[in-house]
Amino acid sequence: MNRLALGLMIGLASLPARAEDQPSAPGMTEAERAAFRDEVRAYLLENPEVLIEAMDVLQAREEKAATLRDVQLVSTFNDVIFNNPNDWVGGNPDGDLTLVEFMDYRCGYCRKAYADVAELVKSDGNIRFVVKEFPILGEASLLSSQFAIAVLQLHGPEAYDKVHDALMTLRGEPTAETLGRLASDLGLEPKPILDRMTSDEVMQVIKDNHDLATKMEITGTPAFVLKDMVMRGYAPLDVMRDFVSDARS
Repeated sequence: MNRLALGLMIGLASLPARAEDQPSAPGMTEAERAAFRDEVRAYLLENPEVLIEAMDVLQAREEKAATLRDVQLVSTFNDVIFNNPNDWVGGNPDGDLTLVEFMDYRCGYCRKAYADVAELVKSDGNIRFVVKEFPILGEASLLSSQFAIAVLQLHGPEAYDKVHDALMTLRGEPTAETLGRLASDLGLEPKPILDRMTSDEVMQVIKDNHDLATKMEITGTPAFVLKDMVMRGYAPLDVMRDFVSDARS
């Protein structure tokens, strides 16, 4: 039973059984109020499908309001969402759609979405893909994002792409030693990257992404923005393809 259904049932069950237990209603005598209440109660108990219809209507209204809210938020923050020069851009830079992902390297659902998103971008061929580093799951998340951003700032998008892939599939905890070894494995000098991880330039990117997520009412990862739509949470590949199709239509 969902939250709304439970609330309605509890509300119905908790109606006072006697007229004297109820506050008086303007224009109605106590007897009239008691009779009206009994009629309403009897009708709802005999026709419980009315409650389901009411729940469906309310749910549809809530979904519509949430969609309109997302449209407004994307419009308000459009440029920083889609065109922030601090973000890595992959896929087709000239694609007809831009898919933005707020992600955390230590998030299990982000890792689950990783292969699906890669396949979506590759198979579609016309999606510009933007990554927002959004570490929210503790120190390991923060270290991973600091490392990735430092690589992007020092070595550019190709190096970041490789690091992003490596961090998404990294086993174990990211430590300075682990990240330094990862840099070496990719042919990068570890020390400048490790030194830059705590720099103002790197930390400002993370702060800006957190501030944007707060304004966008994004509290978890992964979260995706496409055109004027926001998808919060993991979705399998076929749902992501529908998401893209809806945006194009």
